[in-house]
Amino acid sequence: MRTEPTRPEPTIVGINRTQDGAVAVARGSSTVFTLQKERLTRRKHHWGRLGDLPTLYMPVMAALHDPIDLVVECFSSDDEVKHIDAYHDEVRETLRFRGEPRIVTISHHLSHLYSAFPPSPFDTAAAMIIDGQGSPVRDFTEACGMGDDIPPDMLEVSSFYRCERGRQPECIAKQLWDGDWDHPTGLGCFYYLLTRVMFTGEGSEGKVMGLAPFGRPDRFGLPELVVNGHEVAIPREWLEIFAQRERFSHFLNGQSLDGPGSFEDAADLAAEGQRAFETALLRVTAWLHEQTGMDDVVFAGGTALNCSANGRILRESAFREVFIPPSAHDGGTALGCALYGLIECLGEASGFRWTDDFLGPDPDPGLLDEAVRAAEADRSLVVERPEDLAGRAAELLAAGHVVAVHQGRSESGPRALGNRSILGDARNPAMRDFINFRVKGREWFRPLAPLVLDHRTSEIFDIDRPVLFMQLAIDVRPEHRESLPAITHVDGTARIQTVGPRTTPFLHALLSAFETRTGCPVLVNTSLNGKGDPLTESPADSLAVLTGTRMHALVLGPYLVVKRDAAPVPADRTP
Repeated sequence: MRTEPTRPEPTIVGINRTQDGAVAVARGSSTVFTLQKERLTRRKHHWGRLGDLPTLYMPVMAALHDPIDLVVECFSSDDEVKHIDAYHDEVRETLRFRGEPRIVTISHHLSHLYSAFPPSPFDTAAAMIIDGQGSPVRDFTEACGMGDDIPPDMLEVSSFYRCERGRQPECIAKQLWDGDWDHPTGLGCFYYLLTRVMFTGEGSEGKVMGLAPFGRPDRFGLPELVVNGHEVAIPREWLEIFAQRERFSHFLNGQSLDGPGSFEDAADLAAEGQRAFETALLRVTAWLHEQTGMDDVVFAGGTALNCSANGRILRESAFREVFIPPSAHDGGTALGCALYGLIECLGEASGFRWTDDFLGPDPDPGLLDEAVRAAEADRSLVVERPEDLAGRAAELLAAGHVVAVHQGRSESGPRALGNRSILGDARNPAMRDFINFRVKGREWFRPLAPLVLDHRTSEIFDIDRPVLFMQLAIDVRPEHRESLPAITHVDGTARIQTVGPRTTPFLHALLSAFETRTGCPVLVNTSLNGKGDPLTESPADSLAVLTGTRMHALVLGPYLVVKRDAAPVPADRTP
């Protein structure tokens, strides 16, 4: 009897062509890989460009060498789409297709949506995508019910949907903007301008979020943002104060803590801006709930990385649950493209759910061996291979050392979740300054996040559910704030990650061993990177952070690399 040949698993490549350039591969119903360009070039938020696919991604992503059924790409509001023909030529020349090459382009917010709802735990949900600016109307690839008289140059700044698994999402509204920075609009533009008045460079929104709790949210008497249903406008008074960059950026240059141009001015503006942002976002969220009547919501786009606002959505909105993908920013749109291709273009169901964020390429054993050999040749380092690696690392942490972890596949999002992490003792009052100054080389007001054993979470933090991706600012219960100074921010909150044995087994073993030694189920967790760098990708990247900073040790696969003459441990450690 003849047997039919096994149908090969469909393989779809998703590509984000612009800011936070990234490539993703979806193979079959549940296998996913994704990698941002910045992890390879070591330049944060590095934009996608011609040449990336053959020179950067192909050498490190084995899945790209499989036969490909489909490529799905997305652009945004920049000019990169003008090179679309050259990009398509590059795809055809670089990848190996089954049959004729097939390339599909989707609009920006649609790629965000497919990174959020299909991998969420929900069967039905409302969805909101809010960022600075997305695709122009002329490039929309979804039905929006907005009529045919919308100017084609208008840009999407927010999009809202009803979603049901097995059916195409229904777009119920979009806010559009003409791109004129003399008249900015929307929540994404607002927070971008708030950030730019104090900080230079891309990706500083987290600095504003960390700075805000040090300020007074009513200092300048600025009005609330104007919310009309799903649309948000920025009052003139805010634009006038955003024009005073010289005043609010002075504190970065070591100015005094009082008087014009001081840290106090910047903190107060950050506080007032954060409050205005949160208030408007909650009103938009209330509108979405009224429109859909759904119990759950998914949220993506750059503004979805605002942990303080996200915590308030969970606590105060009418939605029962909120899901935010770990790669809510533009780096996650490559995955959204790949899932769109699987579901909408090939008609396959996706079984991928975002239960962890370790979606980077499979580790290359040769690169690990090279890094270990380099460490062994460095007379300032000692390479161990402990039988109980988690226990040995916990021993160093309990003694006050700062220990990094490089394990397995890297995180896809901007936050370290245990595979590219720097850990420390959360009980130590000096730990935050030591890591911020001596390891990360960053501002003193930046908070550090905690890991907590899942079964101890509600005892220490004011939450009753798992928080896997460090996306919510949660209150530390008052009775634990003094004993956990390294992770308790000035407002009493912490951006937590709960740790269980299934999704993060090594991290769970390490934290359990630390609890056995100290009675404390909490550790500091921050991203494994040097000053101004993205998360490390390769073993060599992580080893360079160890040798180039005051960090004490590095878990590197099954090895432990320890400095012979490490910097003194941070002082004032609580017994």
